[in-house]
Amino acid sequence: MSGETLFEKIISGKIPCHKVSEGESWFAFLDIFPRREGHTLVVPKHGVKHISELSDKEISELFVGLKRVQSILSNYFHTEDFTVCVHDGEKAGQEVPHVHIHVIPRTPGDGGLTLMSMWPNTRNAGGEANHDSLGILASKLRGDFDETP
Repeated sequence: MSGETLFEKIISGKIPCHKVSEGESWFAFLDIFPRREGHTLVVPKHGVKHISELSDKEISELFVGLKRVQSILSNYFHTEDFTVCVHDGEKAGQEVPHVHIHVIPRTPGDGGLTLMSMWPNTRNAGGEANHDSLGILASKLRGDFDETP
């Protein structure tokens, strides 16, 4: 990635933030345009665009950071429920080209919706599962599907 990302500038202190917590390889701060109070971003200190560019150790430590942030938010907002979201790349909605986990505390009546609300017109939403097509896709993904008749 060329140049520092916005998040790398935040981590280095070049841009101010509202820090929530920090670990050796991750940093957590409040989102400046929160979906609700407490909306926190957990980012790896290593600035990469996609999760696949992180080492297994970095991914593990990032999720330790997620767990720590959830504990902090849980204590403050008196909840055990969170929406946890990652937009992995631009086409997935990632606005800053640096891996980040959105951690949003959820409480009754907070106005937040479910994943299904993001795709309300998905075929078969709420209907019967198509296990035949799911089985074929799973086989193809595993690489053990024979496409010859």
